[in-house]
Amino acid sequence: MARSRFLPDNFTLALVTTVVLASLLPASGGPGRFFEGLTTFAIGLLFFLHGAKLSREAIVAGVTHWRLHLLVFACTFALFPFLGFALKPVLSPLVTPEIYTGVLFLCVLPATVQSAIAFTSMARGNIPAAVCSASASTLLGVFVTPILVNLLVVPHGGGGAGSALDAIGRILLQLMLPFAVGHFARPWIGGFTKKHAPVLKFVDQGSILLVVYTAFSAAVIEGLWKQVPISALLGLVVVCVVLLALALTSTTWIARKLGFDKADEITIVFCGSKKSLASGIPMAKVLFASHAVGAIVLPLMLFHQIQLMVCAVLAQRYARRVEPAAIATAPLVNPAEAAAEATAD
Repeated sequence: MARSRFLPDNFTLALVTTVVLASLLPASGGPGRFFEGLTTFAIGLLFFLHGAKLSREAIVAGVTHWRLHLLVFACTFALFPFLGFALKPVLSPLVTPEIYTGVLFLCVLPATVQSAIAFTSMARGNIPAAVCSASASTLLGVFVTPILVNLLVVPHGGGGAGSALDAIGRILLQLMLPFAVGHFARPWIGGFTKKHAPVLKFVDQGSILLVVYTAFSAAVIEGLWKQVPISALLGLVVVCVVLLALALTSTTWIARKLGFDKADEITIVFCGSKKSLASGIPMAKVLFASHAVGAIVLPLMLFHQIQLMVCAVLAQRYARRVEPAAIATAPLVNPAEAAAEATAD
């Protein structure tokens, strides 16, 4: 029997299990250093494989739709940070200061890639534009996110990030260098990554689980769960729901006001309202002190699951619309396939 779209996916269950394991058996001392080194290697491998899977043709396919891309980038790197700060007086009392720092970090992250494209396809949106916008958002985030972290997040309790140039340098070295090497190696290994995509997906998810384990191990040793009451966790659910609702409403309203057609509206909604777990967790490890990462990524992990459930419902609603046959020829994606594709993004 098919799993309900409202139930957590396997990767989310694995994330929860990893957090529980780190809470009960945190890695410290020698084992902690071993897991730190293993995590650094796994993140490099993760971005190497992402580079190998990225097609230049797919990016070029939608690059000329500049109005759409500018709007997506504005929603990702301007609207979200604005919402995070504008709502701080209302939402921050619901959580601890450390967790709201994580909310601000969530707001400055790039958009997802796999899930944005999967849901755009499922909803019969502009798929080439989604590929271009989502991929470009990830690359742009390498430079924009560290700057926004230093401007908006660090003054409010982030700590450990240093200057924007130092942060960009660390991300370029630890994330983008493996990504670039993988992309330039695509002519030789692209076929292998495509053929073994189901197997390589475990590398993607496994590297994220390693980061979560090491991050929460350090945070637990520093007393994370003693500092985070149950009321703050419940408050975080409210914060994430409010942020996502405002982002979805705003992107839909702006797209319609600016005269975009329905296919472009879908792309703007799914690319401009989502935040990347796959990019955010490795960035947090690079940008913040080890003991702070657990609380920093907690909002992102929760927001990730909420956005998947809500966007799956929204994509199916878009897909049921009646339009001319020429538009309806866009490929459909089965909801289960879309969820499977999106889980680690």
